[in-house]
Amino acid sequence: MTRSVRVLGVPTDYGASRRGVDMGPSAIRYAGLGAALRDIGRDVRDAGDLSVPRTENRDPGRADAKYLPVVESVCTRLADRVCETLAAGETPLVLGGDHSVAIGTLAGTARDADVGVLWFDAHGDFNTPATTPSGNVHGMALAAALGRGEFADAAWALADLDPGRVALVGVRDLDPGERAALRESDVHVYTMSDIDDRGVTAVVDDAVDAASGGDGVHVSLDLDWLDPTEAPGVGTPVRGGVTYREAHAALERAATDATVRSLELVEVNPILDDHNGTGELAVELAASALGKRIL
Repeated sequence: MTRSVRVLGVPTDYGASRRGVDMGPSAIRYAGLGAALRDIGRDVRDAGDLSVPRTENRDPGRADAKYLPVVESVCTRLADRVCETLAAGETPLVLGGDHSVAIGTLAGTARDADVGVLWFDAHGDFNTPATTPSGNVHGMALAAALGRGEFADAAWALADLDPGRVALVGVRDLDPGERAALRESDVHVYTMSDIDDRGVTAVVDDAVDAASGGDGVHVSLDLDWLDPTEAPGVGTPVRGGVTYREAHAALERAATDATVRSLELVEVNPILDDHNGTGELAVELAASALGKRIL
């Protein structure tokens, strides 16, 4: 793979309830992202960070969708940047920040394109303001991009996605409302129990088959997908996640069997990390998703 990579940082934390993920882009860069991607033959251009408002200076507003106007503003600008990156022939690599940034990434990568989605996450991110127990928009990102509930009228959030080409892989923590919504949707959902029963590569093969086609696949990697023993520095850790090697195998499979159109890494929280180990892991997994192999 020789296609250039453009890095876009989005240092947000208002989509989440725990501070610190706004420092995720810096932590990932500090862990050697540019060098790791150049080592696998990729040209890398770091476009810096989007300017985002500080949480301290904002009123969260409505309790069922905190900071939603700010999320809209940032994601609208991010969508334009992602679209511009693709038009320039480069692969967008978005560094979050909390997972609400995925609304912008998806809107940009799917603009005038036929795109599938591989969503690696402990959570479903399928709540809406009507179902959320927390009001945190990072738990609504996938639902927003698919236009569910209130988001059906939110033009800024909508990505032109076919739910049947969206695959959620490795979930293990679902709220009641999103569990019911996922059951009635066409989204392909593969839980950690599926990975336990069948192995990660078999599950990812099915997910890639579901998402592939058209103009490629967007890969969204929330670092809380991994077990907290592997990735302690994340916004919302949940025990029982994938191992180090399972994560690499999954991303390697995606790079081999799918056309990766865009990639994002989210929810790295250096405040909770141990010597930036989760930032370093994010770098390694980005390299695997973009073509690195053992041999």
